[in-house]
Amino acid sequence: MSNETLEIPRGNAAGFVKYLKQDLTAGFLVFLIALPLCLGISLASGYPPIAGLFTAIIGALVTTFLSNSEMTIKGPAAGLIVIVLGCVKDFGGDGAVGGFSEADMVAYQAALAVGVAAAVFQILFGVFKAGILSEFFPVSAVHGMLAAIGVIIMLKQFPVALGVTAKGEPLELLREIPHFIAEANPAIAAIGMTSLLIMFLWPLVGKKVTFLKALPSPLVVLIVAVPMGMAFDLLHEHTYVLRDHKYQLGEQYLVSMPGRVFGMFDEITFPAFSALGEVKAWKWVFMFFMIGTLESVLSAKAIDLLDPYKRKSSMDRDIVAVGVANLCASCVGGLPMISEIVRSRANIDNGARTRFADFWHGIFLLVCVALLPMYLHRIPLAALAAMLVYTGYRLAHPMEFFHIYKIGREQLVIFVTTIIAVLATDLLIGIAIGIVMKVVIHVMNGVPMTSLFKPYLEVEEKDESTCIIRARQSAVFSNWIPFRRQLEDIGLVQRQNIILDLSQTHLVDHSVMEKLHEMQNDFEQEGLSLKIIGLDTLQPLAGHEFSTRRKGLATVKRLTVIADEALEEALERRFIELGATGYTATECRGAGRHDLNNGQDWPGVPRIRIEVIGTTEVTDSLMAYLRTDILPEHQVTACVESVEVVCRDDFAPSANGSSRMQSVH
Repeated sequence: MSNETLEIPRGNAAGFVKYLKQDLTAGFLVFLIALPLCLGISLASGYPPIAGLFTAIIGALVTTFLSNSEMTIKGPAAGLIVIVLGCVKDFGGDGAVGGFSEADMVAYQAALAVGVAAAVFQILFGVFKAGILSEFFPVSAVHGMLAAIGVIIMLKQFPVALGVTAKGEPLELLREIPHFIAEANPAIAAIGMTSLLIMFLWPLVGKKVTFLKALPSPLVVLIVAVPMGMAFDLLHEHTYVLRDHKYQLGEQYLVSMPGRVFGMFDEITFPAFSALGEVKAWKWVFMFFMIGTLESVLSAKAIDLLDPYKRKSSMDRDIVAVGVANLCASCVGGLPMISEIVRSRANIDNGARTRFADFWHGIFLLVCVALLPMYLHRIPLAALAAMLVYTGYRLAHPMEFFHIYKIGREQLVIFVTTIIAVLATDLLIGIAIGIVMKVVIHVMNGVPMTSLFKPYLEVEEKDESTCIIRARQSAVFSNWIPFRRQLEDIGLVQRQNIILDLSQTHLVDHSVMEKLHEMQNDFEQEGLSLKIIGLDTLQPLAGHEFSTRRKGLATVKRLTVIADEALEEALERRFIELGATGYTATECRGAGRHDLNNGQDWPGVPRIRIEVIGTTEVTDSLMAYLRTDILPEHQVTACVESVEVVCRDDFAPSANGSSRMQSVH
């Protein structure tokens, strides 16, 4: 193994020099992805297109030196589009619809002031180490919120990709889709639909043709869409007739950018702080702060898990860095930013080693927007809209529904409820309804009201390096924050190994199961252990390892086999090989139809009765073996029935082949 593989890269002065080649290359490739997405996200948010570039540049240049997150790329994100556009609309603007008017400018400056106030809260949030508060939100409700944001983005950007002006709430836009298609501008729709096809098909092409994988799909879209825009002569106002219908073409279908080198400085816009005197502004301050912080923390955590070197970011420090960068960006006309997961993943995939890859991606953006803005003006809006439709589709991917269902049906209920609530109301009310739904399900599952927000923990010292923590009543999302603080204080602060006993809990929900898994990784990185015991006394509500677990009897299968004594050893050995965790064998006598037809007298012939209790999968495999290998040659009676047991895991196959039996109830 090479020294480079053994050494963990760090974003310090030595790392800057040592990994310059890898970080520069990764930064350039991320720049190619970020450039069109920053423009598109900014337009979709109701800001001027250059605002997204301001954000990405400032995010890269500021957070590189404030955050210790090595792999995250900071910048504008699709997940914030709905909030920012909602704020702009509340202050009387409509963004890019019909051009950027004086009313849009007023709303834009008001939104900048909201961004400044939210950034101050973010900084304080990180300084006072309150980042853990972001863990209050249940995982399924958060995923439901993000999926709803994806649906809203698709509904709002699809008309833009067709060259149609559209206003309205998400459900109204959904009803109008046939109308948008009928009214589409064919030339603009050709650009939009071609771009959309590229976004969907290019990843498949990259899998088939390896060398094309290096070209990111947003770059391919620009390579195709810009010449199409030039072919349609979008730089000049003109009309064309198709099927007796007259259509307009012109610069309104291109990205608005400065017309000269260094024209970016003319686009700097300052906040209108007088807007903060209005009550409605503080609703949006809270939304910018809450959703932005939550998304940023979730993304940073996800990227830490993908980091090949398993480096751990300080969430509080990262929030401070994002807050400072947001403050700077909002003061000059930029969008809010977060740790962005798609670009961060591309950063890792392209071989980045340290945080300076983020820095270089910002430098490339700065050079491009400063020296080449007149060429960026040639990018069709329909192409950017197509990229965002694809981004929205990724957020609300159909497989997300299947993944949530695998975790548990109750998680799917929370997920779908949150989506519908967000689409029908707004983000804040929607996620609140999702949280309430989660609480209602917990109460229906028997969680005591007293433990909804307070964990009941007992600490016992096992030896000088290990503590046992016994949890009682429940371990659920709403009491997770004090629960986690106790684990962190005893384990990571006092440097103790922890044995967490959950056998006395009535319910451990999906959010806690997932977060405990994350904490086990945290302990491991610190050279400590977090061992979780007692889960085998709880019944999973689904087959997923992170599904909710509840106290109660579990349903398994009991296979009873009556066979000739000579088959006993072979059957028992094969049952164990196929996953049975144990068996009971009893000598008996009897006669079956075959014996009676052949004149068998009482008291019958010697038989062996073998009972196996196992999961459905195990008993199915045992029955398949009996049908194919035994029944064609031997007279055997077999039946399967459902039984309830205290601990289902005792009857699931184990990796080491050990087995134990328990009483059936």
